[in-house]
Amino acid sequence: MNLLQAIEENFFAIGRYWGNLNSKIVQAQSISAMSTGIPVADLNWVWNEKHLTVKDSRDIDNIIKNYEQLALPFWWWVYPCGQANESRIILESKGLKYLMAIPCLAMDLTSLPAEMSINAATKVAIVQNTGDLNLWEELSFAGFEFAADAIIPYHRFVTSFDISEQSPQKLFLVYLNGAPVASSLLFMNKDTAGIYFVSTLPAYRNRRIGLALTNYIINYAKKLGLKLCILQASELGLNVYRRAGFREYCHADVYSRAALEKS
Repeated sequence: MNLLQAIEENFFAIGRYWGNLNSKIVQAQSISAMSTGIPVADLNWVWNEKHLTVKDSRDIDNIIKNYEQLALPFWWWVYPCGQANESRIILESKGLKYLMAIPCLAMDLTSLPAEMSINAATKVAIVQNTGDLNLWEELSFAGFEFAADAIIPYHRFVTSFDISEQSPQKLFLVYLNGAPVASSLLFMNKDTAGIYFVSTLPAYRNRRIGLALTNYIINYAKKLGLKLCILQASELGLNVYRRAGFREYCHADVYSRAALEKS
């Protein structure tokens, strides 16, 4: 598996994992669609692992219809393995509009010379029990500033998480001078670590908390023997990840259906 494939596969793997938590995944040929039940577009994903062709037309129609019946907005992610002019034409013919290109970054953990430094005022802890999970839910919900109508489905989604030692994902809580201020999630697939769900409470942003958290996760993943750390960067977090040592290797094109989007 080359680097681009590792970046793609970690994203595809966590999508399948989340979708299977509550049997909310649909797979048709090279297309997969998962829903969390949360009325937020970037928490309901569709992705194609090959270039789309006219033969995929019916499957695309069925996927869109399914989200309409669920009354859920969604994002269609197109990674390099699925990027082609024909893919774009087909998606646009189905009423999906190009939204943005999201940078995909990676770091070779085997080449790190030493442990990444963490601010002494910052403490990071792994979620290990129900109380920790409840706090992680509160922090991430507030950090992403989700709308009130997402509270119940978000709770259902988070409480379905496996937090045992055997789980492929680990949840992290961040404390600044003893106060809980941020959260994140690490998903492990083969020898790749994927960083997701990084959020900081609005009142604590721009204090290098995200950088401290990222460095902690890098150290954690390296100690586990994982070889590559990957992530998809928002505009807000891109400079943070670059400072941590990540490099951009590709991008994912995101399409959305405006009729189902929520602000």
